[in-house]
Amino acid sequence: MRSAPRISLLIALALGLPAASSAKLQVVSTLQDFAALAQAVGGDRVETFALAKGYQDPHFVDAKPSFVLRLSRADLLVVAGLELEIGYLPPLIDQSRNQRIHPGNPGYLDASAGCEILQRPTTPITRAMGDVHPYGNPHYWTDPENGRTIARSIAARLSELDPAGAADFARNLAEFERRLDLKLAEWRAKLAPFAGTKVVTYHDSWPNLAKRFDLDVIGYIEPKPGIPPSPSHTLEIINLIRREKVPVVLIEPYFDSRTPDHIAQQTGAKVVTLYPSVGGRPEIGDYLALFDYDVSALAAALASQK
Repeated sequence: MRSAPRISLLIALALGLPAASSAKLQVVSTLQDFAALAQAVGGDRVETFALAKGYQDPHFVDAKPSFVLRLSRADLLVVAGLELEIGYLPPLIDQSRNQRIHPGNPGYLDASAGCEILQRPTTPITRAMGDVHPYGNPHYWTDPENGRTIARSIAARLSELDPAGAADFARNLAEFERRLDLKLAEWRAKLAPFAGTKVVTYHDSWPNLAKRFDLDVIGYIEPKPGIPPSPSHTLEIINLIRREKVPVVLIEPYFDSRTPDHIAQQTGAKVVTLYPSVGGRPEIGDYLALFDYDVSALAAALASQK
């Protein structure tokens, strides 16, 4: 009888299943945001790893050989979908030789399912339009309500993969949602005085955040998504900010700040660095901390411009 656990382990390994109910599920995600949500829901029954770090541009991720090993051991792969990872992920999945995490299998989870996806194109997409995503804006996790949806999807999938942990996942999800509700009230209160404020952003990364907190994005420093700013377009943005009295320009940490800084000098607008993902700064250690930081930074900047 003492050999039974070992036999079970060998059978599980042969079938490509989690080794045992006591073994942690290996969750790999493309973004640290999804890893943070999986950790919040999975607790001590999961081990998480994110391919892209929070300080990196998620559009451009180096396909490291070490990622193949991570993916080969994964029980669950959580992706943003909407072709955000199209440039690097498919070959890694193929090279992992892990059938569990191929699209359509239980170990593959598209986090966009059920989320509010904005800016779905209604006309044919061409390269002349810049880096436009054909299935909608992929930065949907910047709305905390979409984070709730993602957490629920992760909990459901973890329960399928580890039925013995279903009660734990349900309990962890309920606690996450309780904390999220409290934080949402706090974040709304901080930004309520600035409802309807017009803002300019560097890249079109923030439509979900803007909609959730009633901000109005009226322009972008990039003339088209993924296209660096030209002098003529920069002048157009300067004139727009002056005309509309835009108080802030939002920029991600991985973009060159020289053009935004120049625009700020010419207009009096304030450049605010917002972090689109968990891990962008040391203090942004989980999904709720991401909005704690960004909402506080944005509210402080808007208050200073009154």
